[in-house]
Amino acid sequence: MKTIKPSDISVVELQGFLQSSVGPRPIALASTLDADDKPNLSPFSFFNLFSANPPILVFSPSRRVRDNTCKHTLFNVQATMQVVINVVTYDMVQQTSLSSTEYKDGVNEFIKAGFTMIPSDEVRPFRVKESPVQFECIVQEVIGLGNEGGAGNLVICEVVKMHIDEGILTSDGKIDQTKLDLVSRMGGNWYSRANEGMFEVEKPLTTLGVGVDVIPRDALDSGVFNGNDLGILGNVEHLPSEEDILKFVESNNELSDILQGGNVNDKFALAKKYLEENNVPLAWKTILAK
Repeated sequence: MKTIKPSDISVVELQGFLQSSVGPRPIALASTLDADDKPNLSPFSFFNLFSANPPILVFSPSRRVRDNTCKHTLFNVQATMQVVINVVTYDMVQQTSLSSTEYKDGVNEFIKAGFTMIPSDEVRPFRVKESPVQFECIVQEVIGLGNEGGAGNLVICEVVKMHIDEGILTSDGKIDQTKLDLVSRMGGNWYSRANEGMFEVEKPLTTLGVGVDVIPRDALDSGVFNGNDLGILGNVEHLPSEEDILKFVESNNELSDILQGGNVNDKFALAKKYLEENNVPLAWKTILAK
């Protein structure tokens, strides 16, 4: 058996061992506002339920291991002492991953990830419409666990109102776990889906995805792409050039025929097929082809 003393290995190695062995971990998609009321959205897998009376949730926006900086969420909850925690289901996992991209301060991750902001009743931060369970919370306390990279900050949240989509309820008003279809984090890029098992989502650690907001409006409104499709498309760093798109059209008879026929939904259906084949560059070229 491999035996490890935490002080004998790097924090990066230690974090990897901890996150790969303690799981699956539920995901808190935390919505906050900064001191100027600018929205912020970010997921955290250091999260769980700790009390029912009073109803207490705790999540931890840890200091970044690589440079010991803190996330915007931490500063926001310290400034406002309010947060909305939205649960994460399989249907929204790619968009949730995209929202973890480290955009500059002031960038609205709701827009970048393609989520819908809806007002809360008791607190100022917005709820995520796509999440089937949303917790409006007052922050009781923020407890820092250290000053070095990797140190956690326990955000102790009291739930003051819950919102539950009636579509996930049973006939007797309880939450149907199969309809809820939660996802959770494991080590590396691995996730666990409640209804099926493990799967991978590439995590945008140092890259900046272009965001769902750059996807053409006709593609967004087509109904062809689901939330996970949008999250995958928004996670690329760069869009293809016009020259690359033109070359692709000239070499692809199926796409050329679709463009000549003028049925834009056929074009998006072809892009959807490329996404299902995990060929995101071809999906983007198809969407942008004219």
